[in-house]
Amino acid sequence: MPEALEQDYTQKKLLEVNKALSSGMFVHVRRMLAHMADCDIALLIESSPYKGRAVLWQLVDPDVQGEILEELSEDVRSGIIAQMEPTLIAAATADMDVDDLAEVLRSLPDAIYQEVIGSMDSQDQERATLALSYPEESAGALMNTDTVTIRPDVTIDVVLRYLRLKGELPDATDELYVVDKNNQFLGGVSLASLLTSNPGLTVRAIMEDEYESIPVTMDESEVAQLFERHDWISAPVLDENKHLLGRITIDDIVDVIREDAEHSMLSMAGLDDEADTFAPVIQSTQRRSIWLGVNLITALSAAFVASFFESTLSILPILAVLNGIVPSMGGVAGSQTLTLVIRGMAVGHINTANQKSLIHKELAIGALNGLIWAILIASVVALWQWDFNLGLVIAFAMFMNLLSAGLAGAFIPLMLKKMNIDPALAGGVILTTVTDIVGIFAFLGTATWFLI
Repeated sequence: MPEALEQDYTQKKLLEVNKALSSGMFVHVRRMLAHMADCDIALLIESSPYKGRAVLWQLVDPDVQGEILEELSEDVRSGIIAQMEPTLIAAATADMDVDDLAEVLRSLPDAIYQEVIGSMDSQDQERATLALSYPEESAGALMNTDTVTIRPDVTIDVVLRYLRLKGELPDATDELYVVDKNNQFLGGVSLASLLTSNPGLTVRAIMEDEYESIPVTMDESEVAQLFERHDWISAPVLDENKHLLGRITIDDIVDVIREDAEHSMLSMAGLDDEADTFAPVIQSTQRRSIWLGVNLITALSAAFVASFFESTLSILPILAVLNGIVPSMGGVAGSQTLTLVIRGMAVGHINTANQKSLIHKELAIGALNGLIWAILIASVVALWQWDFNLGLVIAFAMFMNLLSAGLAGAFIPLMLKKMNIDPALAGGVILTTVTDIVGIFAFLGTATWFLI
């Protein structure tokens, strides 16, 4: 089904369910949900007001609740789980992949977590222990253990017969991994090679031994970069002794890339990338108030700098009219640089070897932009106010602020990264403070010195 038609079909289904739900036709809604894909049910839940989710969740078949929990964002999932009994949570997570199980268990409060673990059988408890044994956002937390392994000394015919007896393969299986008797990774064999090679050959004859693998401790963003660079569908995960622990598949990497993109976009506004669109009013207000408070402090800082020039503003009121132009231009120019640098850091383009070149380049861009827009604003102000000196003052301030904006936009995220602070979250606030203060000081300070 073409993508556009599929989206239209999904939207119609969602509207139909919402209409039936608002009419109290719960039995009809239950039947409709039974014929919807897990991802569509998750979308319906995330798109519903907070109070209506409890009703929807009660109408969902318990046998598919685990699959739906996997599809939900962290905030929405936490709200749903908070309404469930620990035994039901344990049942819903029984068939989850290890990586999804870890994500759900990490979001549970300690008291509920202990009850859920206590409700699991020994096999699921072992899976839970494995799921939580690796740091969050590492390759270990991202991997699944559903690998198919073979030995190098068996023939292709034996492998094919084994696969036919097995009956099915894990999702996104494009290769089988070759290990020795100690589970040490030796290489991989693609399914295409198995199907097209002479059945009498051994696995060793067709396996690829120069194989790039993923260390279990690697950060998930670095894993995503490897998948993008090599166009992988799956990749093995090894410990420090080259033992095979599991594999990471492309569907998990798509989630990582999407989450990284959402994180970069929403963090600049002080929002959590897992934030619930329909979260309760009080909860949403609390989260946003923190960021508004931070921005208020930066605004007061800029106002404090401007207060030093009250006498200048009283003598030349036109300065108050023009005072917002320079900081505004600096903020926009700095944000452009900041966004590009954060993106370059995220995709691995920026490292210690090229940081100086990047800063020099952004300084040059800031200087050139400063020169262009300084000449333009000087001409406009001089013709508007018939005051050549005022034009020179705002031109100088514009040049200095655009120059500092380019430098700050490149330097701030690099500095924050070294301090282990998320540049996407804190970079915008610091940049705005710098461009506002520099812009106001350069404009009003120069005006006080040159015009008064």
